[in-house]
Amino acid sequence: MYLIAIGWLYVALMMAVVEASSTTGTVLGAVITFVLYGLAPTALLMYVLGTPGRRRILKAREAQAEAAHMAHMAQTTPGNSGQPNAGSEAPADAITPMRKEL
Repeated sequence: MYLIAIGWLYVALMMAVVEASSTTGTVLGAVITFVLYGLAPTALLMYVLGTPGRRRILKAREAQAEAAHMAHMAQTTPGNSGQPNAGSEAPADAITPMRKEL
């Protein structure tokens, strides 16, 4: 992947050199040629092709953080099995149920 990017940047650089050394060309034209034909497409291509790697790294970090969190929770509450309502207390409702009056 990097070899293709380096090759394309070389081609764009040579295009810019020809533009700058031409009798009708300018240095500004050479810079614009290099940026628009070389840097911008290469940067976009490298960003798009690097997406799976960035996604894989992000998932690995999330899994590592989740494992560290679970290990921390297991150490801080040894009697807790990690299941809801694993304690000895009865669960409490957040809202008291209302009954119809007869």
